[in-house]
Amino acid sequence: MLVSVILPARNEAGALADVLTRVRRVCPDAEIIVVDDGSTDATPVIAREAGAKVIRHSYAKGNGAAIKSGAREASGSVFVFMDADGQHAPEDIPRLLARLDQGFDMVVGARQRGSQASVGRGLANSIYNRLATAVTGHRIDDLTSGFRAVRAECFRDFLYLLPNGFSYPTTCTMAFFRAGYSVAYEPIHAARRIGSSHIHPLRDGLRFLLIIFKVGTLFSPLKIFVPLSVLLFLIGLGWYGYTYLALARFTNMSALLMTGAVVIFMMGLISEQITALMYKDTGRSVGWRDSETEQDNPEDGL
Repeated sequence: MLVSVILPARNEAGALADVLTRVRRVCPDAEIIVVDDGSTDATPVIAREAGAKVIRHSYAKGNGAAIKSGAREASGSVFVFMDADGQHAPEDIPRLLARLDQGFDMVVGARQRGSQASVGRGLANSIYNRLATAVTGHRIDDLTSGFRAVRAECFRDFLYLLPNGFSYPTTCTMAFFRAGYSVAYEPIHAARRIGSSHIHPLRDGLRFLLIIFKVGTLFSPLKIFVPLSVLLFLIGLGWYGYTYLALARFTNMSALLMTGAVVIFMMGLISEQITALMYKDTGRSVGWRDSETEQDNPEDGL
């Protein structure tokens, strides 16, 4: 089994040499690919000197774009994705691969307490994890971790779905659950990165907020649209009751709210059909797996 270790890197000259040395020590036979996402420092030079295969973007396209470029060029049957900034310990790679050998299709390195870059980021990730757990019905320990090992044939099924930005782990995780692939979580400790982060809270705040909606729409749009539709319909019904008792008439506002509820519900149905079509060629059954028949592995999805 050939393992391809893929590291997206943008101006990571400060940490890259040490990371690559440790990766080679832990996985001497692995294919190591560094995707230089428009770096302006010595990142590509350091990667070549360390013996890694370098894929260069002429300008910064984003973390997800770098992941996709690496996956397209990799020849391994297993991909290991990790950051090049020193946060992820290469010594954890064997533990992820060992869990993969147990029959899982993807193993995610789940960051433990004290591993988050900031209190705000830690709180946001906690919210994402709880939401994704509620939507999928599977316990999700770390929705946004970029340290993961996946089977290549499974991952390539979803390359067209992955965004170019930092939310690729979210999309990848939800796509695997939706397609019926098995996902496991392995506890890791993420160190403080070397160098400055490319994530800016103010600029990226809205993007991370949209992750919450992406979680639902990637797995089951109806779980998002139906509650909104019901809420809007109940508000319209309540307003109608009030205006009927107070004014003895049916107002335009009541009609607008109830009509909006129906439109939102129909949008949910259409989105559900589109979502099903997105996963029709993954080679496995589409949709949710029945919890009553899912007895082959009690750790599946934990």
